[in-house]
Amino acid sequence: MSICIKDQIQNMNLVIGCIVGCSYCYARNNVKRYHMIDDFSRPEFFPNKLRLMEKKRPQNFLLTGMSDLAGWQPEWRDKVFAKIRENPQHQFLFLSKRPDLLDFETDLENAWFGVTVTRKSELWRIDTLKANIRAKHYHVTFEPLFDDPGKVDLTGIDWIVVGTMTGAQSKKIQTVPEWAYSLVEQAHALDIPAFMKEDLVPIVGEANMVQELPEAFNQVLEEQRKWRK
Repeated sequence: MSICIKDQIQNMNLVIGCIVGCSYCYARNNVKRYHMIDDFSRPEFFPNKLRLMEKKRPQNFLLTGMSDLAGWQPEWRDKVFAKIRENPQHQFLFLSKRPDLLDFETDLENAWFGVTVTRKSELWRIDTLKANIRAKHYHVTFEPLFDDPGKVDLTGIDWIVVGTMTGAQSKKIQTVPEWAYSLVEQAHALDIPAFMKEDLVPIVGEANMVQELPEAFNQVLEEQRKWRK
């Protein structure tokens, strides 16, 4: 049985709002529905949520579920990075579609920086990620996919995630199975773990699902199991 990525990685929405403006954005719809902030195109920082990082029980956290790292103010990022350094029991993930707007260096061991790629013409984001963010860990999310990304240079990448369109447009736009298989094969050729999101089950079939996590994430999940005993 496939596993849900949300059970492995928890959202911590320290920043709400995004400067990118994707037409298919689920976060913008949720913010509007629940009146979280007044203007989704103007990101807001909620520093009171930083205390959630102080939990002793290890967690894998996604910090950009309702934002893009490129829209964070540098002072927000500095405060978050300082808190991450104080809490090595957790692993933290960031995503961006605009790595060209970022430029910084960090030696954080438990921070993972990634880009989202939705089509072949966006593959430049991967090289720009590594050039503009000098960090320990990198990942790439291929979701949703509008065309075949083809041959991808995954050199230096530590994890990939493959998914498909969700929500109202999911009946019109779907990841082609061969695209997903190719990405997983390319990752495996470099010994990179790959995770096919549960939304791919109806497309590729349960038996063809590959759901691998980086070892650091698995260690966090193992520590969680110990806490439950």
